Order: sequence, then structure tokens, then C-alpha cells
Amino acid sequence: MSADLNTGTREFILPDLGEGLTEAELISWKVAVGDEVQVDQMVVEVESAKSVVELPCPYAGQITALHASAGDTVAAGQALLSVAEAASSPSDETSESSGANLIGYGTSEPKTRTSKKRSFGSKTFNSSTVSAAATPPVTDEPAPAATDVESGTIESDAIAAETSVSPVSSPLVRKLAKDHGISAKHLDGTGSGGIVTRADVLAAIESDTNINLGAANAGVPAGTSPTADPHTGAERGATSADVPTSARQGERDTRTPITGLRKVVSERLTRSRQEIPEATIWLDVDATELVKTKKALEARSGEKYSLLSLVARFVVAGLKKYPIINSSIDTAAGEIVTHGDINLGLAAQTPRGLMVPVVHGAGEMSLRQLRDSVSETVGKAATGKFDPSELSGGTFTLNNYGVFGVDGSAPIINLPEVAMLGLGRIKDRPWVVDGELTVRRVMYLSFVFDHRACDGQEPSEFLTFVADCIENPISLLPEL
Repeated sequence: MSADLNTGTREFILPDLGEGLTEAELISWKVAVGDEVQVDQMVVEVESAKSVVELPCPYAGQITALHASAGDTVAAGQALLSVAEAASSPSDETSESSGANLIGYGTSEPKTRTSKKRSFGSKTFNSSTVSAAATPPVTDEPAPAATDVESGTIESDAIAAETSVSPVSSPLVRKLAKDHGISAKHLDGTGSGGIVTRADVLAAIESDTNINLGAANAGVPAGTSPTADPHTGAERGATSADVPTSARQGERDTRTPITGLRKVVSERLTRSRQEIPEATIWLDVDATELVKTKKALEARSGEKYSLLSLVARFVVAGLKKYPIINSSIDTAAGEIVTHGDINLGLAAQTPRGLMVPVVHGAGEMSLRQLRDSVSETVGKAATGKFDPSELSGGTFTLNNYGVFGVDGSAPIINLPEVAMLGLGRIKDRPWVVDGELTVRRVMYLSFVFDHRACDGQEPSEFLTFVADCIENPISLLPEL
């Protein structure tokens, strides 16, 4: 956070969001340039790898600039907006300090900019140098041409400028451009105030790729114009035949950056597949009595009960009976950690992507309490706005993919847990009862487990226990 003592303008930077998170995606602005804001007023909504949060502005005044646009990835320490504070006495200024002490900024008075180097990630930059570069002096005199002696200095200055960190441009955007041989500062920015955004860099990368592919597919030698005759060098008119089919098709493609939550999920699932020697077992189960029990319970109590909450109660009982299933692997210590508490994760599809909110303390809940907690969790999935604490600490995951109309799956274990139970759809199917063929309400259970934690016996017994409870819910009474 910085302050211009002459203009009274302050910058609100993206704070450290905690838990090692260093970047976030800007979802939406709640203010615009010219708006008046108050201390602790919510001004922006950002999405980190953990959750979606609204951030309060620590200053009161008028918004003079927004330094990022919706969809941009911003790094901790990057300026989000600038506020021109109203003139006030020192005592007034102190009284208007924000009480929202997010990690990364506080309520203390900002210091005057100096030439001291500040750290930003693995790089440093000089505050006074950047400030001067951001506001170059205006002159009508043309810049002198570089001489041979000066060229080395100019080149080194250019390299230094390229690697320096801009106070208003995301270092992640600059790095993305640099990795693809593109100078971000030479692109036309579409962000607020002409800022180059991630989308601008991706567009430049795609444009550069299409040009290279077009030249390569047309057999044009390097350094030759795509519309030049390779034998004579004469220019010729371009036709539709000159544009490769693959290049034309590529223009209709849509590229979506893997960022935020999706990036975290992608990395975790990949790691799960790479690390865990998993095995999958499954059972087809007659759920007719479960459906009848649900209806009878609702008729007697006058309350609603979901099938998911009933199965969750069976799962909790099974985890108490077979505690090795309620474990995780500590790879660093080389240990299996069997948890004393049962924190039930519920895999949920949300607008933000796949999430696993956790019902903490499920092992100590009554059926009614568990029902309410499951219902509340499922309700929040519609928005995907969970607190970070609601997305951590799970010991076992229940995945109800039957809501998508599928029968079965081989779930990927949610690290660092050792097992997951999947529920398929309930459907009328032919079934044999007492030697007679009849129609019953049947569902499939898929159970995946980590072979490092247990062999086939405990998982099979756990799955059979849950299946027995579904087929004959009254069988659970001795376990209560």
C-alpha cells in the first residue's frame, strides 16, 4: 500500500489471503471510478484457490483508478484500486483508519516513498525508479539516436525494464508473456487504464501460434512473406486455399485458462492418481426399503429427510465400525493416521467447479442434526461460496453422482484421505426376491480405497455394512 503525500492518493493492494495463497482471480467490482467509498466498504470480490471472498477498502475517499478487470489474475501485493482521500486533519485521518486487518495490510499510516528496494516474490524493484518510470517527463525534443557506445547501455536498461515488476501490472501476466517470448509492455492493454491483462497475453500467444502454424503448413520458408512466391519472391494475392484448414478451425476454438479452484483441483486429482495404489469395488443394492423408510419417517415426523442424509448416517456408523477407513496417509512421516473425529466430505458440483465441503463432527450428530448439516451444505453448493474452514479437515468423502443420472463410477480419492464412497442413481430394475423375479428400486455403490492403508477385507466389510443398512434400514438400530 502506498500514498502520494502531494495528491492524497492511496493504493489498496491485494492482501495475503493466508494459507500460502499468493494469487486470486478478480470476479467483480462493487465500485467504479468516481464512486465515493467509506472505510471497510466492500469494494471487490475475488476468488482464491480456497474460496470466494469480498474485500473491504481500508480508506475513505473517491475511487480514481481500478488497476485490474474482472477475470484478471492478481498477485498478493498488487494494487487493486486507488483512492483519493478527502482532506482531513491528522486526528481525523487516524479515526478513519480501517478496522479490517486483513493479512497483508494494516491500519498504520503509510510511509513516504523512498528509493529503498522492496521485495515482491523472488524479485525486487526500486520504488523511486518505478515511480519515475510511471510518469515520464513530457518534452517536445526528439530522442537522440543511440550511438554504438550507448547501445550496450540502452540494451541493458531495456532488459532491466523488462524484468522489473510494475506496480500496476500482474507479475504473473508478465511472466506468462515472457515465457512465450512476448513483451507484455508492447501489447495493447484492454484493462482499466490500458493495463495489459492475462487475456491480452493469451490472445497474443494464440495469434502468434496461428501465424507460425499457417506459415509452416503452407511450406513458407522462415523469413519469407506467407503471400510471396517461394521461387520468385513476388507477392501474390491470398486466397482461401492459402489458409490451412487446421488454422481456420482453430479460430473457432475457445481457450479457458486453468486458474483458481480448477487449477488446485486439477493438481490434486493428478497427484492422487500418481501417488495412490487405489482399488475399486462395487455392489448393486436393493434400495426399495430405504425409499419406504424415508417416506415413513417423513409421514411420522412431518419433516423432510433426503436419501443422502440417510445414507450419510449409515456411512458414519460404518466408519465407527471400521475406523481404518476414516484415515489419511502422512507420506512425509510414512504413517497411517486414523482419525478420532469423523468429518464427512460431500463432493459437490458448484458454479466454481468441483468442491468438497465438509460436515465437521458428523460422528457426534444425531440423524436430525446430520440431516440439517447435509441440507445446509448442499444448499450452499448452488453458489459455491464456502468459507475456507468448510473446505478443509475432511476424513472421508461421500460422492453422490447419481444426481447426474449415472449408475456408477470409479471415483478419484480425495487426498490425503484413503477412501471414497460413490452413490449411483436409484432405478427400477428386475430383482430376485425369495426366488421370484420382481421389480425393485436398485442402486450401485462404488467404493475406492488406498491399498497402502488397508487390504481388501476392511473395505469389503465396510461396503457390505452400508449396503445391508440400505437394504434393511432397521438393521442399523443395534449400531445406534
